[in-house]
Amino acid sequence: MDTTLQGFRQIGENRHREVVGAGLGELPAGTVIEHRPKRTVTELDHAMTLALTGNPAPVHSDAEYCRTAGHGQPLVCGIVSLGIVIGMTVRATSGLTSANLALDNVRFTAPVFVGDTLSATTEILQSRRSASRPEHGIVTCRITGHNQRGESVVTAERTFFVPADAQPVRDATDY
Repeated sequence: MDTTLQGFRQIGENRHREVVGAGLGELPAGTVIEHRPKRTVTELDHAMTLALTGNPAPVHSDAEYCRTAGHGQPLVCGIVSLGIVIGMTVRATSGLTSANLALDNVRFTAPVFVGDTLSATTEILQSRRSASRPEHGIVTCRITGHNQRGESVVTAERTFFVPADAQPVRDATDY
């Protein structure tokens, strides 16, 4: 009987390690991954990003402006939504990456507010071995973030390196 837990690999008798990231063969085109856990956007997420970026836009920081402008409350800065959604995808897809190569076609498709709970899906669009670095694969995926009502709030295409063979990387790095 196989006693390996789903999402883990056995590293000894009665000992398992969480799997982080994937190799090229584990991410074929057409694969769709639903990521968990979901993540609720906090006031701290929003405020820290505004402070770190120096973004002074009143649509993100002035509640009275937002009430007058018709939003009712400040909109969470798009970079917060994008960062949270991409972050949700890393453990399953690019946790073993050696480089991010591109972030393209970013679209903010609905407003996000403090208190919204985001979830993420990844669709693998392309997966191939790198011609110049054959020890790596190049994966391009579409990432979509949804709010608690199932509405798409952000989409982006992301391209990154993964190991062509993840097992030697996992063994060498204890991942």
